[in-house]
Amino acid sequence: MVSIVALPASAHDDDRHRTPKVEISAVQADSPGRDNRSLRSLNAEWVEITNNTRHAINLDGWTLKDEDGHRYKFNDYRLAGRSTVRIHTGEGRDTRTDLYQDRRNYVWDNRSDTATLRDDHGRTIDTESWGHHHHR
Repeated sequence: MVSIVALPASAHDDDRHRTPKVEISAVQADSPGRDNRSLRSLNAEWVEITNNTRHAINLDGWTLKDEDGHRYKFNDYRLAGRSTVRIHTGEGRDTRTDLYQDRRNYVWDNRSDTATLRDDHGRTIDTESWGHHHHR
């Protein structure tokens, strides 16, 4: 006996029209004011990650990386459903809505860079580029 499972048509539709489960939703690569490496300036440089599902997603082991190889690794963090977390470059105390890379130098290039979010298996989940890198 052979059983055939029919997938709904939506399973074959173009995935680009679906809202991603987790995405880089915003980037502020150029912190306002002078780049003087103050804590305030470093923390005004950030990337936001949004969970568009109703369920919490465990980001433990996920990474956020720039083109130069600076990498932030999520450690024991669950992103609640329908919520956003902001990853700041500088130092601070991690909360449910704000995480800190604890760096003393800027990560994101003001003019052009690419932020890459990967899951704990190294699969690219989302990328966000700005500046002259849009041709990729």
